[in-house]
Parts: sequence; structure tokens; C-alpha cells
Amino acid sequence: MSTSRARGAVVVGVDATPGARLALAWAADEAALRRLPLHVVLAVDVPGLEGGSAELTSLWTSWGPAVRTVYATVLEEARDFAVGRHPGLTVLAELADGSPADVLWARAPGSAMVVIGSRHRGIVRDLFSREAVGQPLVTHAPCPVVVVREPELVSHAPPQVVVGVDGSAVSMEAVRFAFEEAAFREARVIAVSAWQPPHLRDLALEDAQDEARRVLAESTAGWQEKYPQVELRHAVIRGHPVRVLSDAAQWAVLLVAGSRGLGGFSGLLLGSVSQGLMHHAPCPVVIVPHPAGNGTP
Repeated sequence: MSTSRARGAVVVGVDATPGARLALAWAADEAALRRLPLHVVLAVDVPGLEGGSAELTSLWTSWGPAVRTVYATVLEEARDFAVGRHPGLTVLAELADGSPADVLWARAPGSAMVVIGSRHRGIVRDLFSREAVGQPLVTHAPCPVVVVREPELVSHAPPQVVVGVDGSAVSMEAVRFAFEEAAFREARVIAVSAWQPPHLRDLALEDAQDEARRVLAESTAGWQEKYPQVELRHAVIRGHPVRVLSDAAQWAVLLVAGSRGLGGFSGLLLGSVSQGLMHHAPCPVVIVPHPAGNGTP
């Protein structure tokens, strides 16, 4: 098993759960599609060991090697699965100490993306449990984070990549990623702008809808010239962004959104769009970071 790093790799976090295997399959396919190395990472997290009691330290000293052997077996099986799925794929396998969120965040700089699975525990449990991985990664990772809750459903020809657009800088990054991904997949881009009735009485509903159309047109302008093979369609839909984007992605292979929109710190809130999509989208979700980068978790 190699512990070396490869810049530009697709990083995927694995464990022994079914959700991790789904994420591994998606990550292996994506790495093969982009002709990038796949970096498979399994974090060995021992709660309370650092600064813990002498009894806990003694227990880990006794049982640690056996636990590591089990983890190493899981990791080797994950590597074999990826290589078997794509025989020509370069696969790096790493067993790393630390919490999954910290380990994956440390490997995000310079990576093409970080891919994780979902355990379908619900948004509150995912945000506040020790095992939470998606929320800190989405908030702080400097590269796109992919949450694979469901397998891809290819029922349209061409396939569809849905991207949420609100005119913010991070939304523009999401559009860029969506076109790039669509070009790799020979897919169509569906750019979606969700709008809600204005709070100010002097702004008519028609004006709010027209503004959403303007933002959508400006945010996607020029990308078809760069990717002429990618068909672009616009959709301006009234409703909450989470519901609108989730509904629009019912038959999509991928849903792309920014980590934070025009709300500034909304990406840190429980009810943010990115967090909502991570738990409700019917397909794999890509959360693209702000171009200025993020901080430490």
C-alpha cells in the first residue's frame, strides 16, 4: 500500500459501510473519466486517545495493531475494487490517523476533488455527530467536495448535469465545473435559477422573475463558446433553492452548487442550500468552494 500523494488526484474517503462503497465506485469512474489518479483514504480515528486516560491508552496499545490490521484489509479490498473496476487506473491507498474530516481536509489542497459517501442519518445527526464529515469538508475544503448519496441514474440522452445559479462568485465557479464535467460526460447542462417572491412590496413578482432570468443569462454567458459541444438549457423556477434544485435533478447524473451563495455566511448555517442539497438531492452532489479559498476546519 502506498502512502504517497498525487497532485490533481480524485481523493475518496472509505470505510466498511455501503455508502462508502458507492462513493468509491463513483470516484473510480470519475478518476478514469478524467484520466487522473485515485487516492483512496481510510482514517483511523480513536475517540479520546489524544490526552485521554491511561486506561484508554493501554487498551489501544493492546488492541490497536489488530484494529489496524482490520482497517488495512478494508483498505486493500477498496483498492482491489477500484483496480478491478478500471484496470488501467492508478490507485494510491493510504491508512491515516485522525478523524475522517481532518484527514480528508488535509488531502484536499491540490486535489481535483474529494469524494465521500452518505449514511442517510438525517441532517441534524450528520451535522452534530462525531462521524460528521460532509459539513466541515464543504465549509472548509479548497477543492470541490462530492457527496454520493445515490447512484447515477442515466435515463436521458444526453445525460444531464444540473447547476444552481444565483450570480455569486462561487456560483460562477459552479457553472465552470458543470460545463467541464458535462464536456467529459458528453452531457447537457441545465442551469437553474430559483427565485422566491420579493419581501419588498414595491417589487413586482414579474420584476423578481426577470431579475432571475438576467442573472442566469449573465452567469452562463460565454461558456458555450468555450465548450461548443455542450448543450445549455436555462430554467427559472419559483421556490426554495433546495426544493427547486432537488426536483430539477431528479433525472440528472450530477447536481452542482456553490458552497455559499449571496447570503455570505449562509454556508455555515443549518438551513443553507449546500447542506440541504447534501441531504435531499436524488443524485451525487458537487459542492464547489469559493474561488478565494477556505480556512481550516
